[in-house]
Amino acid sequence: MPGNSFGQLFRITTFGESHGAAVGVVVDGCPPGLKLSERDIQPELDRRKPGQSKITTPRKEEDTIHILSGVFEGKTTGTPILLIAYNKDAKPSDYETMKDIYRPSHGDYTYDIKYGIRDWRGSGRASARETLARVAAGAIAKKYLFEKFGTECLSYVEQVGTIKSNISIDKVTKAAIDKSIVRCPDKTTADKMIRLIEKVKNENDSIGGVIKGFIKSPPPGLGEPVFDKLPADLGKAMLSINAVKGFEFGSGFDGVTMRGSEHNDGFELDKNNKIKMSTNNAGGTLAGITTGENIYYRVAFKPVATISKPQKTVTRLAKHATLSAAGRHDPCVLPRAVPIVDAMAAIVLMDHYLRHKAQNL
Repeated sequence: MPGNSFGQLFRITTFGESHGAAVGVVVDGCPPGLKLSERDIQPELDRRKPGQSKITTPRKEEDTIHILSGVFEGKTTGTPILLIAYNKDAKPSDYETMKDIYRPSHGDYTYDIKYGIRDWRGSGRASARETLARVAAGAIAKKYLFEKFGTECLSYVEQVGTIKSNISIDKVTKAAIDKSIVRCPDKTTADKMIRLIEKVKNENDSIGGVIKGFIKSPPPGLGEPVFDKLPADLGKAMLSINAVKGFEFGSGFDGVTMRGSEHNDGFELDKNNKIKMSTNNAGGTLAGITTGENIYYRVAFKPVATISKPQKTVTRLAKHATLSAAGRHDPCVLPRAVPIVDAMAAIVLMDHYLRHKAQNL
């Protein structure tokens, strides 16, 4: 099956190209009765849209979302929800000079190998513009999870290049994240990140980094062993995002330096005699099933592939070439990737909640 859909019971199918007419998503499996309008979705798209600051791409898209089906009298009906945003600032002519040249570290070459044809206008489906659809779908999942369980899916830019924040997750809020144009709630570190991104941009280059994600107050009992463990599906969700090269869950690679006696999360009782964990090195799951503790993970993004700095490459006709890419691109994708990471986390959690309900009637 073509890989344009994600999820089982809460299932999304995205469509559209970077410089085509529109980008959108069909959301199937959303429970009926959820109050929903464009106003619930648009704020998340505004966090992702291009042209929002001096360190993002200058492409100007309002990314105005339209609900075309699945909502009646302000509530979801349980039928497929079609969300669409029309492209208003597409400039395919920017890519004319690159239509026969393979961009280093991009999908141009592999799309040609796989399909024998590719949409060279901003790389078509290989473009991160497709993630608009994920964010729109994720906004629905986020709303449902928050209203039913008080669950929040949040993430922030933890690292750009070698500059890293050590802020405690306990001090991170959505307001603090969005206060910074780089989406790092640690102001001192954020200022350093911004200066680095500006320097890289002036050098016609790009840079990567790490986004730290966490889910507050997730419902316990979610996850489908053995192949659909919650961390496994989160990993697939995050690794499907453009430019992602690594995923780490819970203590991640740091856990290899610890002994079992240090890493094990003990059980204890709270003041209401309910079971809780004394620590949370496992990252909020045991055996792939949520414990109810906060979930946390890290997502590594490579530098953006399309840069205007001259690079050696080849053409479709196997001729040597030098490419200085035209077009409008982010020098660092991380600030705009934060809502994408949030959205994919919410979609995974929503899907697993519905699967849990279907199994445990």
